Amino acid sequence: MIKNLKISAVLFLFFAKVYPPMKKLILAFAFVPILSFSQNHQANLKKIYDTELSAGHTYDNLRYLCKVIGNRLSGSPGAAASVEWTRQLMESYDFDTVYLQPVMVPHWERGGKDVVKITNSAKHGVVELSALALGNTQGTGPKGLLAQVVEVKSIDQLKSLGAQVKGKIVFFNGPMDPTKIDAFEAYGGANAQRSSGAAEASKLGAVGAIVRSLSNRIDDIPHTGNQRYAADFPKIPALAISTQDAELLSQLLAEQTDLKLYLESHGEMKSEKLSYNVIGEIRGSEKPEEIIAVGGHLDSWDVGEGAHDDGAGCMQAIEVLRLYKALGWTPKRTIRAVMWMNEENGLRGGQEYAKVAKANGEKHIAAIESDSGGFLPIGFSSTGTDAQRGKLASWADLLRPYQLWNLQKPGGGADIGPLRDQGPILIGLLPDSQKYFIYHHTEADVFEVVDQRELELGAAAMAALVYLIEQEGI
Repeated sequence: MIKNLKISAVLFLFFAKVYPPMKKLILAFAFVPILSFSQNHQANLKKIYDTELSAGHTYDNLRYLCKVIGNRLSGSPGAAASVEWTRQLMESYDFDTVYLQPVMVPHWERGGKDVVKITNSAKHGVVELSALALGNTQGTGPKGLLAQVVEVKSIDQLKSLGAQVKGKIVFFNGPMDPTKIDAFEAYGGANAQRSSGAAEASKLGAVGAIVRSLSNRIDDIPHTGNQRYAADFPKIPALAISTQDAELLSQLLAEQTDLKLYLESHGEMKSEKLSYNVIGEIRGSEKPEEIIAVGGHLDSWDVGEGAHDDGAGCMQAIEVLRLYKALGWTPKRTIRAVMWMNEENGLRGGQEYAKVAKANGEKHIAAIESDSGGFLPIGFSSTGTDAQRGKLASWADLLRPYQLWNLQKPGGGADIGPLRDQGPILIGLLPDSQKYFIYHHTEADVFEVVDQRELELGAAAMAALVYLIEQEGI
């Protein structure tokens, strides 16, 4: 198509110079192919949206994943059940190929109720705080841990205290910056205290760590999440408390510096388990060797139902291929739906997928991930070459009628990141995620908080972009 357009342009310039009166006529006919090509795309994008919004399967599939299977931490029975169910689901849609890709994953279990108590408040006596142990944390066991607590707002502040934290519990109380319009930017600015706070505190001799939940709202819901220990240092217990209780603890510490906390948690890292990425594929008719991967991560934390994180993304990805089947379309390039396993506490699925793709000499031209919640889509983030991102931007007029206006933000997704050195453009579905961190990694992330229309609009948006890429390349 592009070659034909170039020939048309050369002919136009030649004849316009030789015979100027024909300039207007030639100009009109030269752009007919462009107009018809664009109109065909417009019609097909409308078919995608009409089909999804009137007869989509995304919402009902998410209901089953959340309400019947439930949470899906790597290595758990729920994760195993979700693998088998998504395999059967894709087979029921008659995708060309459906298969399991083996991957060894970490297996962490919470093991019991997590407890954080203030034991000696002069004002309140004993105060139990809303808490959840962080993922991969070594627990205290049933005897618990009692120690004085010291507050810091950042890892840099912790390091400035040095030996003063030895034998104490460090309370990381750095909030997400409320002035950041992008909620993910605010999350990124506060995340280090959760992911590496316990490790840094252990290096200075601390015996435990408490982290303010990563949320942009003050409430009584604790948020779990992954944390990583440092090699050669003690694995101290690490728990999160709700933002409301973080505010209370900080206030009480300002009035009474000798406060003590009692921690009890039962987390344990067990032997690794065999799990799977679940993959479904529709093979391309013209360039089957060029692959467009679209997916989400199938695992979730062991609280809530993993509805927004990331059941929504998984069901949207499967729906992209189902829509092709429903519309009777065969793509020019191969489309592959991937349910990655173990994004939350290891990223093993994404790493294994990229490793196998490289070993097999596969050619991914694009990888699209939905892992920012099932909220109203407003565009796509991307990481790639200037030419790749320029091609994405060239479709702005086609996507704008569906309120997909933001194509400039850099980004992609954790599971597709390992593919980067193989050359594809990495793309993330970009929803309006202001509410995402209300539910992220909590008991509140359940099916009922996902809006059906917003979820389906996200599935249609992903299918629309996949259509443009498989038709034109990128």
